[in-house]
Amino acid sequence: MENVYTQFDIKNQVIAITGGSGVLGSVIASALANAGAKVVIMARNLARSQQVADQIMADGGEAMALACDVLDKDSVETAANAILERWQRVDALINGAGGNRKDATTNADLSFFDLPQSALEDVFDLNIIGSILPAQIFGRCMAQQKSGVIINISSMAAFTPLTRIPAYSAAKAGINNFTQWLAVHMAQEYSPHIRVNAIAPGFFLTEQNRFLLTEEESGALTPRGCSIIDHTPMARFGNPEELVGAVMWLLSPASRFVTGIVVPIDGGFSAFSGV
Repeated sequence: MENVYTQFDIKNQVIAITGGSGVLGSVIASALANAGAKVVIMARNLARSQQVADQIMADGGEAMALACDVLDKDSVETAANAILERWQRVDALINGAGGNRKDATTNADLSFFDLPQSALEDVFDLNIIGSILPAQIFGRCMAQQKSGVIINISSMAAFTPLTRIPAYSAAKAGINNFTQWLAVHMAQEYSPHIRVNAIAPGFFLTEQNRFLLTEEESGALTPRGCSIIDHTPMARFGNPEELVGAVMWLLSPASRFVTGIVVPIDGGFSAFSGV
């Protein structure tokens, strides 16, 4: 039997991460580089991507920073070509770009009926189209290689819609569906060695949700933040580092018979009925 530690080895994998300069993406990138992977930090802001890559390299890892707009297919293709030119392959794509918008969120002053169409479209585009386009470009590389891994980022909102964020909830539900569809498509049409899965983080403080969960001035929990903690059996928000184990499992040979699933990483939120 194969050594269990070998099964989790991701050393020398070339892993492209969209949204890699964000709170969650940068932590995942650093951890994967520490495990020996070659990571590519992709984001619209090249300076922020370079900061993450520079820190990884200062810590002894191997990293590359690229400017990439996930809503511009040419931009994604240019980034993919730069990776192939340097390393001649792409082993994995993590679709980390995504998020919500404040003006696509209902509140006392903004009803559902008045949510701007442009804000709703932006949320759908960033989460859905911003995952599909990179999957097209990098998925083609994997089809040619006959191997690869794609990890999408879902959310607790995909399983049970959360109040106040209709566009984000619907978009993340679409990510679950797309993950299943693409897993079947890639395995049947190109190679059973191409796997597509997703992780569904519970509640982690990020720049996109901080305004909903904490008070801007005091940092104290909002009523919504308190409700989330009350419905999380572990009674806290997640730490970004706590996403890494599941991501490494899905990237590694340890999950070679796993495709088309969505893994909750939520402190028990999705298991709790409220009573």
